[in-house]
Amino acid sequence: MTRIIAGLARGRRLEVVASGTRPTSDRAREGLFNTLQTLLDFDGLRVLDLYAGSGAIGLEALSRGAEQATMVERGRTAAQVLRKNVTTVGLPGGVVVEQPVELYLSTSVAPGPAQQPRSGFDLVVADPPYAMTQEELDPVLRALVSPGWLSPDAVVVIERSARGPAMLWPAELEELKQKRYGEAALWYGQQR
Repeated sequence: MTRIIAGLARGRRLEVVASGTRPTSDRAREGLFNTLQTLLDFDGLRVLDLYAGSGAIGLEALSRGAEQATMVERGRTAAQVLRKNVTTVGLPGGVVVEQPVELYLSTSVAPGPAQQPRSGFDLVVADPPYAMTQEELDPVLRALVSPGWLSPDAVVVIERSARGPAMLWPAELEELKQKRYGEAALWYGQQR
């Protein structure tokens, strides 16, 4: 089990998937949101949580005042747990998309505003499997920087293994910083 750290749903416990996902630790999530507070105002924020797993990132953002959190997860079991967690937290604005991230981002015309806000997402957090190579992650990043996905000055955070190579950003995203929390490295970038 993990929990919501702060905000309206503080202390609410979230289920995690028994296998097949690697939840972001409470310590790394707390560090992530502490850093994000210096970069963004959560009130009214539109968040995209890719490789969402239990949805802890998107739900934490909703708890802190985000207007919407679209959480994309391909695994059926994980998506079921995610839907249950959205109900448990009980805050409006949680949208669960059960499909591969690459397929979701390849949709050039969004099916509706719940999945792709007309002015783009203000914050994107992606926590792909640590085994995913930079070459496999590049199409995801290229899709994110295509028109419509990101708002001006959007922040993008990628969680990778702290043992892995440095993150390579597309030209449209400026690297802001990198922070390590045990086995996790959080890479922060911003729309130029």
